[in-house]
Amino acid sequence: MEPLDMMIHKNGRQRKLAGFTVTNVNMKDITKGQTSDSDPDVEETEGLIRESDSENMRHAVHPGIQAELGNVSLLLFLYVLQGIPLGLAGSIPLILQGKHVSYKDQAFFSFVFWPFSLKLFWAPLVDALYFSRFGRRKSWLVPTQYLLGLFMLYLSSKVDSLLQSEAGPNVLILTAVFFMLAFLAATQDIAVDGWALTMLSRENVGYASTCNSVGQTAGYFLGNVLFLALESPDFCNKYLRAEPKDTGIVTLSDFLFFWGVVFLVSTTLVAIFKRENEPGRGKRRVKDEEKHGVLETYKLLWTIIKMPTVFNFCVLLLTAKIGFSAADAVTGLKLVEAGVPKEQLALLAVPMVPLQILLPVIISKYTAGPRPLDVFYKAFPWRLLIGLEYALLVWWTPSLKQEGGFPVYYYAIVLLSYAAHQVALYSMYVACMAFHAKVSDPLIGGTYMTLLNTVTNLGGNWPSTLALWLVDPLTSKVCEGADGQSCGSPEEEGLCIKEGGVCVTTLDGYYVESVVCVVIGLAWWLWLGKKMKRLQDQSPAAWRCRNSQS
Repeated sequence: MEPLDMMIHKNGRQRKLAGFTVTNVNMKDITKGQTSDSDPDVEETEGLIRESDSENMRHAVHPGIQAELGNVSLLLFLYVLQGIPLGLAGSIPLILQGKHVSYKDQAFFSFVFWPFSLKLFWAPLVDALYFSRFGRRKSWLVPTQYLLGLFMLYLSSKVDSLLQSEAGPNVLILTAVFFMLAFLAATQDIAVDGWALTMLSRENVGYASTCNSVGQTAGYFLGNVLFLALESPDFCNKYLRAEPKDTGIVTLSDFLFFWGVVFLVSTTLVAIFKRENEPGRGKRRVKDEEKHGVLETYKLLWTIIKMPTVFNFCVLLLTAKIGFSAADAVTGLKLVEAGVPKEQLALLAVPMVPLQILLPVIISKYTAGPRPLDVFYKAFPWRLLIGLEYALLVWWTPSLKQEGGFPVYYYAIVLLSYAAHQVALYSMYVACMAFHAKVSDPLIGGTYMTLLNTVTNLGGNWPSTLALWLVDPLTSKVCEGADGQSCGSPEEEGLCIKEGGVCVTTLDGYYVESVVCVVIGLAWWLWLGKKMKRLQDQSPAAWRCRNSQS
């Protein structure tokens, strides 16, 4: 939670507002079920599974899902909790946009969405360091979730002052706090992913990826779409109240306080009542499992990166999304700036859910062959064209604004635009995932896949942050109504207004970015895109790590 949508986020799975925020979909999730047999955690427990199962093979009764509903429910709940802070973080840029912060501030806040793309760098520590008496996964899960709850409680008492200070929102403190929330959520994800492999029986371990996908999606929906709707006075007055009021049903501080309490109470219950390695019932026990050393894991990652084919592929992954950065990172914020209610943008995510479920299933039929990146290459120019269509949509939006909001047909056009974007986005995403699974060395599949997915996610993060930062410098404004004044900086804008003038935008940097990004994207497609396609012609040995061959 990432396919990237109209604005940042995401994720984890950088998930965003489905539709207008970065659905930071963490790229491991779609492949988790396909590659679990090569995941290090699975390899570590495989010998023990055989030993444990063979002891009672003749008398074993394999538990159905009904026998493990408790564990499945717990996993689902833990992933829902994980999605809450991610959803809240995805809602903050929309709130900040309504308070007219600069795009440089938005770029600074976008670093909040980086931890899920960087968690590979501390995941080996989470796997290797723990208190055996307390439990390998609980040693990280419990303190991480306590810290998440405490941060939320702290933020609930400070968030109003941080957003509504006289000098404007305190973006620095907001970024620091939400970055810590995202970092802790990413660490919790590492612990829960590992625990899922041993919490469920061998027959039911496939439900772990379902819990991940459904739980994170539900948590993001609660923290983003539902929160923005209930926080909006207009939405609540129109649909949920008999008598209108000036505030929504909930405030950000109320929402943070509620979920902070939920985190603390639920974590306490898990710490007291849930044991990691329950005996019997064919569970995967890990008391004798082999642990991979931390240094060994980092050396293996470095060895993989140094391989020529992998290095070239990583360079291509880090640059492929430059052409989409303006559309993905800025469009949603520009629509809010043009007057589109943020809660309406959030609610457009709901009808997209069935499409987002069906697209990977349909597209995977075309990426299952020996050349999945052909689909990536074919979808690339269409996604660039949709980026230009987004720019036209932003330009057209102010002219459609009415006293009561925007007409229904406008939202229908936005929805269709987003649906077309999703088709192109998922075509590239599924193709990329299929190629990762195809080339990853099966002997070290878990580490190999995670590295490629991390690079892919970073390839979406850094262009989005850069695109947000460049909007203001590329925008041209003039001061009208005050002679001798200009609007080249916030200070000059203040002087213009003080002298009775008004700053008028003559050229919006977003449109400049949109054109430049498409030009860069077309150049990448014509030159580097063909190089990416040719990587499919490499022999399997070119992708195999020497360490795994020895």
